[in-house]
Amino acid sequence: MKIKHSKYKNSGILFELLVRQITADTLEGKDSPVSGILKKYFVKTELGKEYKLYEALFKRTSLTEAKANIIIDTLLESSKNLNRRVIKKQKYNLISEIQKHYDLNEFFNHKLPNYKIQAAFYTLMEMYNNVSSANPENIITNKVTILEHLTAAPIVESKVRETVLEEFSKEDKDTRILAYRVILEKFNEKYGDLNHHQKSILKELINSIDNTPRLKEFYISKSGEIKKELVSLNKKTKDPVTQIKINEIISLLKPVDKTHKVTDNDLVDLLQYCDLLTELEVVNA
Repeated sequence: MKIKHSKYKNSGILFELLVRQITADTLEGKDSPVSGILKKYFVKTELGKEYKLYEALFKRTSLTEAKANIIIDTLLESSKNLNRRVIKKQKYNLISEIQKHYDLNEFFNHKLPNYKIQAAFYTLMEMYNNVSSANPENIITNKVTILEHLTAAPIVESKVRETVLEEFSKEDKDTRILAYRVILEKFNEKYGDLNHHQKSILKELINSIDNTPRLKEFYISKSGEIKKELVSLNKKTKDPVTQIKINEIISLLKPVDKTHKVTDNDLVDLLQYCDLLTELEVVNA
């Protein structure tokens, strides 16, 4: 019997999505219930112990095939020491608690960069702990996926990623579990001076970076909103030269066509337009 992967039962994916939700909640300026959820389900719990197996898997790359096989076998063997019945119950309760605060479809509607590897590891663990469900072909496929990850050369970043989530991932593992305070401090340190428009743009970028249609829809809506406010504020501007310059900027905010793909440059432009809005509000005050 072939075991199917379930993101609702994958502790690695659950943890990553919870961390992502903390970031989104913080950008929105509200207290995140996820802080308590992380502490309740991932600190000194069986579910937390299972998550640490995922964490250990992603700490290693560029290994020889022999070492990679040792890592996989060791992690799978460690999973046998966990209480599967307790983990199952904790996952069920965790999903129920998430559902109290968020729409599950939206919460899980994100493409995670390591999804394939996380899914492969989840499936291997399930088969390893349920021999009757083991399928040789399925075992080979998933093990090869993980081996490719463990033996791959490290990817050199072409640019520094300055998102809250990136800062968060650099913290030690204990701080990452008790994350909310760190996230909030990092956010205030880096982005405390942003206005509400800019914060909403960053929040949507985090939520929609893997959802092109949603990001495009947000860009169209936000650029229209900014254009409307610029037109309104420019009418109150007394300096003719400033009015001319603002009108030139307004003319740049044109509707995008169906084939246009929203890029980082488009989002940077929106952030700059938001700065302009703030300046005009101050001038016209």
